[in-house]
Amino acid sequence: MKLNYRTVIFAIAIVFGVFFSVPSLFQTQEGKKVTLGLDLQGGLHMLLGVKTQEAVKSRIKSIAASIKHFSERKDILVDSLSFDESVISFTLLDSDDLKTVQEYLAEIEGAIVAVNAENISITLSDEEIIRTEKQAISQAIETIRNRLDQFGLAEPVVARQGEEKILVQLAGIKTQEEEQRARELISRSAKLELMAVDEDRAARVYTMSDSDAAAYGDVILEDVANSKIKHLVREIPILDGGMLTDAHVGFDQNNRPLINFSLNAEGAEIFGDFTGKNVGNHLAVVLDGKVYSAPVINERIGGGSGQISGDYTVMEAKDLAIALRSGSLLAPVYLMEKRSVGPSLGADSIKASMVALIGGFILVIVFMVVYYRVAGIIANIALVANLFIILAVMSLFGATLTLPGMAGIVLTVGMAVDANVIISERIRELIYQGVSIHKAIEDGYANAMRAILDANITTLIAAVVLYAYGTGAIKGFAITISIGILASMLTAILGTHGIYTMLEKRIQKSKNNRLWFGIKG
Repeated sequence: MKLNYRTVIFAIAIVFGVFFSVPSLFQTQEGKKVTLGLDLQGGLHMLLGVKTQEAVKSRIKSIAASIKHFSERKDILVDSLSFDESVISFTLLDSDDLKTVQEYLAEIEGAIVAVNAENISITLSDEEIIRTEKQAISQAIETIRNRLDQFGLAEPVVARQGEEKILVQLAGIKTQEEEQRARELISRSAKLELMAVDEDRAARVYTMSDSDAAAYGDVILEDVANSKIKHLVREIPILDGGMLTDAHVGFDQNNRPLINFSLNAEGAEIFGDFTGKNVGNHLAVVLDGKVYSAPVINERIGGGSGQISGDYTVMEAKDLAIALRSGSLLAPVYLMEKRSVGPSLGADSIKASMVALIGGFILVIVFMVVYYRVAGIIANIALVANLFIILAVMSLFGATLTLPGMAGIVLTVGMAVDANVIISERIRELIYQGVSIHKAIEDGYANAMRAILDANITTLIAAVVLYAYGTGAIKGFAITISIGILASMLTAILGTHGIYTMLEKRIQKSKNNRLWFGIKG
């Protein structure tokens, strides 16, 4: 027997497979392991709804804030700037500014502008409203997924369900505390707004109603630390969390946690302009409709950074920073359905899948040995190597194994041996024709290559499409199939060819084709 480059590569692949599979097989403390999905280890299943109408209201509010900043920056005098759920209205005090304002408003996507003398109103077109609602759902899916990724959960499933619903599956959630923390992180709007305090009427806040405040273009907000404390702030914010670029946990001089945040260039410019013009006034830091702090502006604040302080723990501060970093939800989400998947279901699923996997594996091995003899044993070596490589690659990338994923592995067991069946049959045909063993092996692989490549490439393309357009469970199936196909190409084509080349002289010397290939002659 003589080693060749094919057997060396095959041996390296086997060592790689076994080495990186050990942590998953024996659940060792060290090393990367395959993560079990919700259906295998239990966890939390939730169906969320999205209040898309709130996204439209938020869009209106954002446009109003932009108009306010634009008018202040261009020194355009605007009176009675206000908005409701569908309309923004204001009055120009100088008609000479009308053209400049119209040019600015024309750049706002989806805005319908109506001008009546100096009175201007803005609404959103039906197409823009639909686009905003769809964007709110897509953004909610992406934001929730980002939050859960930073939360530390492996492979959370976040996918659209129907038109306005979101499916969330969190594997490994075992305690009530973990569930509550995950739910709060998912549902938290994390909408940051910097709002000006109405200095002229702030002292009257406790005697005012919401309608009284609205008449002055204000809104009454509670203090986060004490709901009895009220703040009167301007309804149109100076800027919002859409201009946030970073948020991380810090500590004040008393070692209490706080959130340091940074703004983008536009936000930094607006923040700097406002603080420069309002030295001595209060600035309210508002998060999800509650005032966290309302410090006095002592000087112009440049650089686009600030802090959010409050009475929360380090863990709460970390979750808040995650929510801010991942972006605020354009529309609030609400829980429509929740159920916990117990680990007993996962244990039953694993048991059933392992029975199927082991049963199928044994049947394939027995068939190959009985029908192809030594050639079947060589094919079985490739099959075992294939399983180790699949598990190793999944472990290396921290992939999640779901029930459909296990089904993919079971299917791969059958597919992995298919290439060797084709090769063995080609070799047997050539031996029947009376060619030498060397030529039969080389031509057998050459003749089988096209059929093997065609079958595997088309299956791989289908798996890629399934992964690209499928959701969690389908993705798991596609991943295991894809890894299995690539691994079988390595083991079945390269590995077994190397073994045959290594044993070629022994096969020729024995002249026992029944022993080696299961045929007479």
